[in-house]
Amino acid sequence: MSDGDVAARGLALPKAVLFDWDNTLADNWAVVHAALTAAQQAMGHAPWNLDQTRQRVRRSLRDSFPEMFGARWEEARDIFYRTFEARHLEFLRPRPGAGELLAAVAERGVYQAVVSNKTGRLLRAEAAHLSWDGYFGAVIGANDAAADKPDPAPVDMALAPSGIARGEDVWFVGDTVVDLECATEAGCPGILIRDEPPRPGEFDHCRPVLHVAGCAALHRLLERL
Repeated sequence: MSDGDVAARGLALPKAVLFDWDNTLADNWAVVHAALTAAQQAMGHAPWNLDQTRQRVRRSLRDSFPEMFGARWEEARDIFYRTFEARHLEFLRPRPGAGELLAAVAERGVYQAVVSNKTGRLLRAEAAHLSWDGYFGAVIGANDAAADKPDPAPVDMALAPSGIARGEDVWFVGDTVVDLECATEAGCPGILIRDEPPRPGEFDHCRPVLHVAGCAALHRLLERL
């Protein structure tokens, strides 16, 4: 569904917006790929190309690495983190229109927070590096809550400082199926933010209420509410 259909969906200005981070507000795929490649090569695995990394990296490391690397997953984790921490701020870039979107949401008095499957301390360092940390009431990453996305536990943690309960007044904005699954589990409207619209059957179990092509499109939508 395009942002032009917002009126037909009966959407009103939300009380809170929860954002995914990578590929939603920020672009750090280059260093994710470099760190994963280092781990894969050290473990004797054939490394993925960048497109495969973009498509396959969805769940948090603590959920995905045991499946990928078996008994050596903690060793692979340490290699990934050493590589990532050395270079993640160097590679970090805001997604087009993201800063303007966050400023506009703040001006409307809407509570904002981040719910990501990136490790929390790295996530918070990136938000501070972009000077966006002041926009967020909470920045929740992997290992911060009892469970990671798509479990709703990090949603509750992100909303706790606001006193806002999860539900129809809380939008969850993200670019992957894990984000939409988390929105569904939390009982919140899921907003899919990416260039391409949903493919037939792609999100049958966690349908987004809206698709927008990027931060600028979501900004325009919010200006009309």
